[in-house]
Amino acid sequence: MKQTEQLINLENQYGAHNYHPLPVVLDRGEGVYVWDVEGKRYYDFLSAYSAVNQGHCHPKITAALTTQAQQLTLTSRAFYNSKLGIFEQFITRYFGYDKFLPMNTGAEAVETAIKLGRKWGYEHKGIAEDKAKIIVCENNFHGRTTTIVSFSVDPDARTHFGPYTPGFIIIPYNDVDALEKALKENPDVAGFLVEPIQGEAGALVPDDGYLKRCYDLCRKHQVLFIADEIQTGIARTGRLLACDYEDVHPDILILGKALSGGVYPVSGVLSHRVIMDVLRPGQHGSTFGGNPLAAAVAIAALEVVRDERLAENAMELGIYFREEMEKLCNSSKIAKLVRGKGLMNALVINNEGHTNLAWDICLKLAENGLLAKPTHTNIIRFAPPLVMTKAELEACVDIIVQTIHFFEN
Repeated sequence: MKQTEQLINLENQYGAHNYHPLPVVLDRGEGVYVWDVEGKRYYDFLSAYSAVNQGHCHPKITAALTTQAQQLTLTSRAFYNSKLGIFEQFITRYFGYDKFLPMNTGAEAVETAIKLGRKWGYEHKGIAEDKAKIIVCENNFHGRTTTIVSFSVDPDARTHFGPYTPGFIIIPYNDVDALEKALKENPDVAGFLVEPIQGEAGALVPDDGYLKRCYDLCRKHQVLFIADEIQTGIARTGRLLACDYEDVHPDILILGKALSGGVYPVSGVLSHRVIMDVLRPGQHGSTFGGNPLAAAVAIAALEVVRDERLAENAMELGIYFREEMEKLCNSSKIAKLVRGKGLMNALVINNEGHTNLAWDICLKLAENGLLAKPTHTNIIRFAPPLVMTKAELEACVDIIVQTIHFFEN
């Protein structure tokens, strides 16, 4: 029995079956590459769902981790530590905000933003107690905590996890009129929570101007514009933030994933003083949130994005990638269309008569040395590390084209 099979069997026997991974067991990573336990090398075209924008095991980030790990890792927030204030100053200046509240995971950061928005609604907008509502969009993905699945429309995320948390209004994505109607009919709305590009839904890019028009409506109705940039942020889409395409500066900005370059769980929310100051001691927190190890890692991760100009690289390579995928779509019966921004892209597959086709394509891609993952049965997401070179991307395009052609012959 191969080591791959042994390790998969261990997970199947002793782990919860809440994921359906591709049958590869990864053991090592460097830059845009990962190696499995049998020694085979792959291009990583998922980047841990955009957590590894800076590439696997970036030496600057891992050095920050190991150095800080030998000095101080955790104090809890019962005491000050020598790294958190430095990190808070760095990240607020980096993104242009007054205050930062650190957490660990993306879902925690979303929960933090919801609590922050509601409390602001009560204390500044004057919403009656327990009446504050948050508007969200269909096909959203903000995490899988009990509150978050309460406003999901994905049956896998919701079924048998009720009773659900009230206080959310679900409207169609990319529909400004729907937002305007909801705001007019619901004066108790505290915030509008939106992904600038819906990642889990398959890199759904809204119409140009959508974010700005939504932002302006929020201003008009005294509602907080809350942007979940956990996947789209930190250079993934070709700009530092996807909201930057429309010069929208969210009232609350949610970050995670690439905030640590995939080295350590770091997340949090950025906001302005008048919003963040509604939180007082004892009202929200986390034992690990803001620990010195996370602070050191996140500073290094953001410095890599800036110093290596990863947003600019994502912009340039993303244009090339979509051009090549459009050529493929024009000559293919299987590849229907490509969409995305920067290096956050998706290829929509015509799976008529073959419901598992996207999965089978991903298995073949892995066989050919490239790792990607399907979503919603007929969409394959492509999101390589942003440190990828043009030559490496050209090699990946060849693999994708050859794999699609294999299924057409």
